[in-house]
Amino acid sequence: MNAILVIISFLYASTGVVATIGYLPTIKDLIKGKLSANVSSYIIWTTCAFITFVYSLFVISDLLLEIVTGLNFLSCLIIWILAWRLKLKKKR
Repeated sequence: MNAILVIISFLYASTGVVATIGYLPTIKDLIKGKLSANVSSYIIWTTCAFITFVYSLFVISDLLLEIVTGLNFLSCLIIWILAWRLKLKKKR
């Protein structure tokens, strides 16, 4: 049973890495000036990711969960800030 838990833990940790890698093309587009992210959607996703991250920190207190939810929150926040800045820049 311990081997199964180790495998599940490894797979769960992998989801955080894979999800973060999945955000990189959007971050790259935004840095290059291509508005490829919906700002309104990322406001919602960043808020949800923040709440999940805070919950993992203070309620669950599991390091692996904190890392995975923290990576998701940080990725969403970066995209939201870059998209918001680009949208403001294009309005001017």
